[in-house]
Amino acid sequence: MRKKIVAGNWKMNNDLAETEMFLVELKKQVFPEDVVVMIAPPFTSLNHTFRSLREHPVALAAQNMHQSNEGAFTGEISAKMLKSVGASTVILGHSERRAYFNEDSAILAEKVNTALENEMTIIFCIGEELDDRKKGSHFELIKTQLSKGLFHIADEAWENIIIAYEPVWAIGTGETASPEQAQEMHKFIREAIAENYSKAIADKVSILYGGSVKPDNASEIFGQDDVDGGLIGGASLKVESFMKIVNSFEK
Repeated sequence: MRKKIVAGNWKMNNDLAETEMFLVELKKQVFPEDVVVMIAPPFTSLNHTFRSLREHPVALAAQNMHQSNEGAFTGEISAKMLKSVGASTVILGHSERRAYFNEDSAILAEKVNTALENEMTIIFCIGEELDDRKKGSHFELIKTQLSKGLFHIADEAWENIIIAYEPVWAIGTGETASPEQAQEMHKFIREAIAENYSKAIADKVSILYGGSVKPDNASEIFGQDDVDGGLIGGASLKVESFMKIVNSFEK
C-alpha cells in the first residue's frame, strides 16, 4: 500500500528563531497515524529541528545536497553531513534548482546515485513550464525528466523514491492544476514507471502533487486515485495551514 505523504518545503524562509516558534506550535498537534509528515527547513535549522522533534512523528528532509561525498566545494552540503544532523530524506530536482542553479538531468542523476549510496530517501521533483503544456509537449518532457533522472536505478532502489510532480506554472503563482489535470499526469507517471520497471513497483511509489496547494484545495487534489499527497511550499510555513493540509486525507 502506498504511503500518504505531506512534506513542507520551506525554501529560503525561517531563521532559527522563527523555526523554533513553528516547532513549538507543531509539537502541540495531533498527527494522523496513516500520513507521513515531513518538513524541509533550511540547512541552518536542520539539526535543531531534528533534536526538537525527536519524540514526535515528523520526518526531516533537506532541500538539496551535492553529488559528491566530500571535496573542495565551498558552500555545498554532502549526504553524509545531512545524515549527521538528522536528515535522511532529501529533495532533488526542484524546478528552482533546475532553473536558477542550472541543475540538469546529468547532475541530478549523479545526485540520485549519491543519495541512494548513502541510504537516503529521495523526493524527486519533475514538472513542466506553461509553454510546454500549451505546446502539448508536457507528457514528453515529464517522461524525459523521469528517464534521465531516475530510470537508471535498480528495481530495489525504488523503495527509497518519492516522486513530486510540480507544474512550474503553478508554483508560488496562485494557479493550481485542476484535480483532473493532476490525476492525468500522476497516472501517466505511474504508467511510465510500470513500463520501464513493473506494475508492482509503480503501484508502490508515492507520487505527490506540488503547486499552490492550500487548505481549501488539498482535499479534492488528494482525493484523486494516483495522488498520494503533496509537496507544500508557502502553506507549510504556518502550522495552522500546514496541519489543515495534513488532515485533508480524512475528509
